[in-house]
Amino acid sequence: MNRLRFLSIGLTDAGAVRRLNEDAFLSRPEIGLWAVADGMGGHSHGDEASRMVVDTLARVRPPESGSSFIQEVRSRLAAAHQSMQARAEQQGVTIGATAVVLMIYADRFVCLWAGDSRLYLLRNRQLWQITRDHSYVQELVDSGVLTPEAALTHPNANVITRAIGAAQPLELDMERSAVRDGDVFLLCSDGLTKVVADAEIANLLDGLPPDQAAASLINLALGRGAPDNVTVVALACADDDRTVPPGRINGVQP
Repeated sequence: MNRLRFLSIGLTDAGAVRRLNEDAFLSRPEIGLWAVADGMGGHSHGDEASRMVVDTLARVRPPESGSSFIQEVRSRLAAAHQSMQARAEQQGVTIGATAVVLMIYADRFVCLWAGDSRLYLLRNRQLWQITRDHSYVQELVDSGVLTPEAALTHPNANVITRAIGAAQPLELDMERSAVRDGDVFLLCSDGLTKVVADAEIANLLDGLPPDQAAASLINLALGRGAPDNVTVVALACADDDRTVPPGRINGVQP
């Protein structure tokens, strides 16, 4: 299925302020599937919403092709969307979650997302933000009203414009490209990017193996007060015939 092997790690923390962790993550390197979900802050059942996203993706079957992989993930997310809406209607509350999903099949990666959880790619020591936030402040940045720096402290910085469960119909953006030997990916909730700069993310991903980089990112956010839940999933890709650092590769301890 995949010519690549993956060294991956996922970590989550409630942060320094909140008692409840409304983030959740999925790491299934054996089939090339990872995800981070962030229950919508300020709404009831945020932890339930993020868990619904992760639980439905946990049932994705090993793919037979790249197209079938995308189709099944989309279907699972649509099912989670409908389940959240039905539960919200029954209980009279809002239930929703942002989500970013990474799929790798053969020599290609695909990212699907809704909201402001992000996917980064480190390649040749350069960091690329693959996703684009679905948020009110991102729209202001895109229109030239705000600078990216001003967006971080804007009073509506937490307002998202897309989420699973919170709107009808479900809208997912998609990006896809080739995967190269040595690529490093990071999926994260906005609890990280609110307090840790892209340059700092790049330095840690470039200088450390995924497990140490993930732990360092969580600790860096906590050291800065971590006002929100913080979740990271880091993975390094290597050609199957190349030696990779010791660790958990494709879900199996060597």
